[in-house]
Amino acid sequence: MKNFWNRRDFLFQSGGGISGLALAYMLNQEGLLAAPTSAGATGCEAAPIGNNPYAPKQPHFKPRAKAVISLFMSGAPSHVDTFDPKQALVTYAGQPLDSKLASDLKVRQGFPGPIMPSPFSFKKYGQSGIDVSELFPNVAQKVDEIAFVRSVYARSNDHVQAHYDMHSGQINMGYPSVGSWVTYGLGSEATSLPGFIVVHDARGGPFGGPNCWSAGFMPAAYQGTMFRPSGDPIIDLRPPADVSPEQQRGMLDTLAKLNQMDVDKNPGNSELSARISAYELAYRMQGCAPEVVNIDNESEATKKLYGLDNKNTEAFGRQCLLGRRLVERGVRFVQLYEGGTNGNQFMNTWDAHNNLKANHELHANACDVPIAGLLTDLKARGLLNDTLVIWHGEFGRMPISQRGVGRDHNPGAQTVWMAGAGIKGGQVIGSTDDFGYKAAEQPTSIHDLHATLLHLLGMDHTKLTYRFNGRDMRLTDVGGELIPQIVA
Repeated sequence: MKNFWNRRDFLFQSGGGISGLALAYMLNQEGLLAAPTSAGATGCEAAPIGNNPYAPKQPHFKPRAKAVISLFMSGAPSHVDTFDPKQALVTYAGQPLDSKLASDLKVRQGFPGPIMPSPFSFKKYGQSGIDVSELFPNVAQKVDEIAFVRSVYARSNDHVQAHYDMHSGQINMGYPSVGSWVTYGLGSEATSLPGFIVVHDARGGPFGGPNCWSAGFMPAAYQGTMFRPSGDPIIDLRPPADVSPEQQRGMLDTLAKLNQMDVDKNPGNSELSARISAYELAYRMQGCAPEVVNIDNESEATKKLYGLDNKNTEAFGRQCLLGRRLVERGVRFVQLYEGGTNGNQFMNTWDAHNNLKANHELHANACDVPIAGLLTDLKARGLLNDTLVIWHGEFGRMPISQRGVGRDHNPGAQTVWMAGAGIKGGQVIGSTDDFGYKAAEQPTSIHDLHATLLHLLGMDHTKLTYRFNGRDMRLTDVGGELIPQIVA
């Protein structure tokens, strides 16, 4: 029995075909059509086949950065013990915040513990004379290249929700992460690697887990791809030993044709479109990804620069070195985590409730040399000018003691710093109150941070939108102001 089109189907199909031809012609004229791969192309040099969600896109205006390396300290480092010294904590050490003292100092009374001074000393560094804790002696040598924002505040004192907020601009799960927004808006210059790569701590993932690098309601292709810092970057990346490259290429070509037939019938199925591009990307990554994580060809001086010669710094040093190798190969957004939730949460992350001194010494000792090495290496290779490096956690910590030796969560204030991307270093932006309890001068929201990050990449945060549930969604929701000292 023959299948006949009804009038509506005929008009829709013929009209769609004519408009599709016109669209293809215009895209070709603008040079925006994705280039297909030559038959049999393999390895890192292979170009994408068909539609490539990571194809480079034009920014809204000339960018100052091409890539981002985010250094996320999971568990929340204490700002008053790292980059925001407070003399009042020494002056009033051990005193409760009674009503008179709280009123005089304009902070909230009723804290459960007395005021706790920092167990770490601070010293001024660089020509700018910025105070840095003894926890970060190597990062301190870079202060003239760093802009410290001391007045950042969050919206939740819960680790998981605060992680979501810092990663996606929302305290609930289900929203695209900043890495997803960046790759959605700009694509990637890497043809054989994902545009958004995540490397988490060997001790486990961050609070919030994979939702921190989720694509949310966007096409699945924009979610972060998790790499392991050593060995095969992705489990089962290598093909079976008895399958030749020609056989694998043939199977993928056949599978792509079958999947494309399904996409043509169901054009709104982003999961299937993402799967097709993922198969092709995974095929190209088989030749490229193992080379990226193989640091054998790095000089001994470079390995030492990142702390790979020391067991305390080797793990995060490998992550930072991998971050440099990824942006060097065109990856758009690299997310590195220090602190993992497997095992003892209070020592494996920066969550210093029980023993702030031991906790922060452990984690700062693990990442101080690698971070300083990353900044040095990026600058030496000419990559720092167009790479944004951002250091942050999910919130700060309280000025009063918890159990006598720790500090509780404080969403009211934290320090975030940025380097690279043409940012003027040696400056401190904003401030907290005398005790570091609340952002006081130039309070900076997470939406402000995200708006500024996008601006450095050449994107107007108000114009970077994605239609979902009848609304043009934004990373910055309905807020976000640029940090003027950063974008100047």
